[in-house]
Amino acid sequence: MPAHGLLRTMRSVAGGIARYSPIKIATDPYRRSMATWPKVRPKRIRMITFDITGTIVSFRGTLEEHYLGAATKLGVKNVDSSKFTSAFGRAYKETSKLYPCFGGDNMTAKEWWRICVLKSFRYAGTTMDDQTSEMVFQRIYSTFGSINAYEVFPDALPFLKWARRNGIICGVLSNADERYGDSILPMLGLTHDELQFQCFSKDLQIEKPDARAFLAVMNTGEPLLPNSEPLNPANVFHIGNDFHKDFQGARRAGMHAALLDRYQETELANEWKRRGVPVFRDLLDIVEFLGRSNCVLG
Repeated sequence: MPAHGLLRTMRSVAGGIARYSPIKIATDPYRRSMATWPKVRPKRIRMITFDITGTIVSFRGTLEEHYLGAATKLGVKNVDSSKFTSAFGRAYKETSKLYPCFGGDNMTAKEWWRICVLKSFRYAGTTMDDQTSEMVFQRIYSTFGSINAYEVFPDALPFLKWARRNGIICGVLSNADERYGDSILPMLGLTHDELQFQCFSKDLQIEKPDARAFLAVMNTGEPLLPNSEPLNPANVFHIGNDFHKDFQGARRAGMHAALLDRYQETELANEWKRRGVPVFRDLLDIVEFLGRSNCVLG
């Protein structure tokens, strides 16, 4: 496998990976109960699936900059910035519990986000009339549907091209709404040429770490394989950045998995490693890992 030779070229393209502060929704409730997994090296990989945010795409800016900036531009002054991150976390958690999978078939993603965004301001102690609330929401919703809120990690496209050259099909499995596939990823240059299949929790009405979500993405991508040989879960590699949702979910479905420490969260990454997780700083390290594993590709 030509992984090591290719790695030098890829690193020259993507060597300047920017480090952004992740927008954190809430403290991971599973961190204290993480299981320990045996380390298993893949023997053959035919399919790679990705989480999106924090894995192949990064947020631009911070939660406060986008949300509070929108409110300030519309004259809202009574926002306590020190409370906003926790207020958003509470609102997101409540809205997810009330309307799982971004509302599924019961509401649009926009309706779901309207409830979440306006709750966030309310829990931060902000008061707005109905007209101002709607204007603030529209500004925020538009921002998160534009290139102003996202950036592709520089190693993503080189990695996807490497996978394609080696006969591996790539796709997305994300706890997100359909806007990612409809507009955000294509706007960032990640079309179906790069990510051949895309599964989002709103469409599936199942969320990671449910094994059914991983089996669904596998079934979606399998017809795109270059040959008709049945796909075994052990020939699928999932890459994400959440121990419970990405790593444990994939392993319980019989797949291989790895996590990326994009934001240099050393303590958390070390805990993942203690639990048997292959942890890498970027996708190019995964190319090297697969090369060292003498893994058959495609």
